[in-house]
Amino acid sequence: MVAVLPSSGQTFQQGGGRRGRRITPYLLLLPGMAWLAVFFLIPLFSLAQTSLMQMRGASPDQGFVNAFNVANYTNSMQQFMAQYLRSFWYSGLATIFALLISYPLAYFIAFKSGRWKNLLLVLVVAPFFASFLIRTYAWRTILADDGWITTTISHLGLLPDNRILATPIAVVAGLTYNFLPFMTLPLYASLDRIDPRLIEAASDLYAKAFTGFRKVTFPLSLPGVVAGTLLTFIPAAGDYINAQLLGALQNKMIGNVIQSEFIDIRDYPTAAALSFVLLATILILVTVYVRRSGTEELL
Repeated sequence: MVAVLPSSGQTFQQGGGRRGRRITPYLLLLPGMAWLAVFFLIPLFSLAQTSLMQMRGASPDQGFVNAFNVANYTNSMQQFMAQYLRSFWYSGLATIFALLISYPLAYFIAFKSGRWKNLLLVLVVAPFFASFLIRTYAWRTILADDGWITTTISHLGLLPDNRILATPIAVVAGLTYNFLPFMTLPLYASLDRIDPRLIEAASDLYAKAFTGFRKVTFPLSLPGVVAGTLLTFIPAAGDYINAQLLGALQNKMIGNVIQSEFIDIRDYPTAAALSFVLLATILILVTVYVRRSGTEELL
């Protein structure tokens, strides 16, 4: 009896310790899951519910009723399909341009900057010290019709209308600039983790510089490419500030339509339907893109 009791007590303590270790990760997840439930899942459910409502009368002042009105989706997509497609076109171009600009910059910071690395990283994030709205207003001044950029390009005969502001070029340029740090930082983080000995090994095996980059550096940096493109494309697709301040009426994106329907017209079901379709489309595109790129761990 005396010999069995300590053994049983030890077994009980070990079993309790194992159960505690199994429960601990879930307890640590509880605050984050609660935050997502309150500030993401519940608003998402409310958005879906609002998208199916119907106006009680002829005016939004008369209120809305739950009517499971699926026509909100079909009518809004038929009416605003041009702005919807334009949003993905502009954000796709901005993502490509941001990648072309950011990759050489991130490569230089990761491998060639030496003791200037920290300073260059500070300069990359320096635009965040000013608000998004101020940065976009600054681009209005930079791209003004009497500015030196527009004047120089006009003298070269590269602008058909002799202006950049209030054109798709200005909108895409603004999107590219404003979201450039979101592309650069993930690329730098991915490139900085690459072991330089792998690049040296490619050179020792008589691989040319471009071949070594194509076979070694770029594949290893692919998670940063995927993360950067997602962090750029997703907010750019729903942005409305750049199109509002840098574009013209014919350059409006779906974010401008949602903002107008929600604040100006107060057609909440249409705005909710457009928002829900945009969210679902981006989610599908992101899932397919990540799986095709072979970086499912980012999901």
